[in-house]
Amino acid sequence: MNKKRGPAGGRRSVIEHGDMVREGGDVLRIGISACLLGERVRYDGGHKRGRFLTDTLGKFVEWVPVCPEVECGLPTPREAMHLEGDPDSPRLVTVRTRMDHTERMVRWVKKRLDGLATEELCGFIFKTKSPSSGMRAVKVYGKDNIPRKVGVGIFARAFMERFPLLPAEDEGRLHDAGIRENFIERIFALRRYRRFRDSDGGIGGLVDFHSRHKMQLMAHSQKILSEMGKLVAHAKGRSRDEVLGEYEKLLVGALALKATERKNENVLLHMLGYFKKRLSGDEKQEMLDVIGEYKRGLVPLIVPVTLMKHHVRKYGEAYLGVQTYLNPHPTELKLRNHA
Repeated sequence: MNKKRGPAGGRRSVIEHGDMVREGGDVLRIGISACLLGERVRYDGGHKRGRFLTDTLGKFVEWVPVCPEVECGLPTPREAMHLEGDPDSPRLVTVRTRMDHTERMVRWVKKRLDGLATEELCGFIFKTKSPSSGMRAVKVYGKDNIPRKVGVGIFARAFMERFPLLPAEDEGRLHDAGIRENFIERIFALRRYRRFRDSDGGIGGLVDFHSRHKMQLMAHSQKILSEMGKLVAHAKGRSRDEVLGEYEKLLVGALALKATERKNENVLLHMLGYFKKRLSGDEKQEMLDVIGEYKRGLVPLIVPVTLMKHHVRKYGEAYLGVQTYLNPHPTELKLRNHA
């Protein structure tokens, strides 16, 4: 693992695996709670290294690690802290000596967010339950000294308010295969969108980007896909920045919705329709059988998708061949291998 000094003043961690950290020459940067990379920054001097994050996803991303407590000037090890008071605006207080570090943390957060704004992050992975970095269900102690899991970490709250369109997830929830796949699908899609925006950004390029993502978007929300289609169709003559801003919001909103078995079945059947005059009777029935097995939970999504990719190659179906639905993220991540 190589560590570099990032432009925001924090440490940048890159897990190098040849050129795999890049796709198309640009870097996919993801913010992350530093302890999840194995850095010993927790209050007890330990870490919470996530093997999937460092050993698997780390092959494809450049990590931008953040530890609010250490970066705001607190030592390691240090006294444990928790949130207390108003869940919407809690105080950060040490458990034993009752020292209030709220203002110190808030000052640091503002400066750190300004730095992160220059990093071109495509997402962030927060540490579960942390009083600074927990995304949800963080304990907040009331006047009765009874904890309620209703809080958000001070840094996490400020980050999500500053960057509302960035995919963000709690590392604890990433143990769920469906949530993990959805988060990673979103970060790769956002990076593709930024690549288009920065290299072309014209209406013609937007038409092409939207066309290549139609099946992927269909698997998340037919309704939002329709809205996006109308936006693209009527983009001519409008401000480029305005159109791209609206499109990005719709893209992020659509992909945040879960791609269910029913939605995936619908997409696969829709794609199958492109072959109605080319597949043999046996090939069509095999495809229908595999899709049905997926819908019933007997095989993972990778099975019908792989068979579909076979037909796309065999029959040279150009439109389906460029659909991101078939390759939304690196196959090595094995995100579609769970039933």
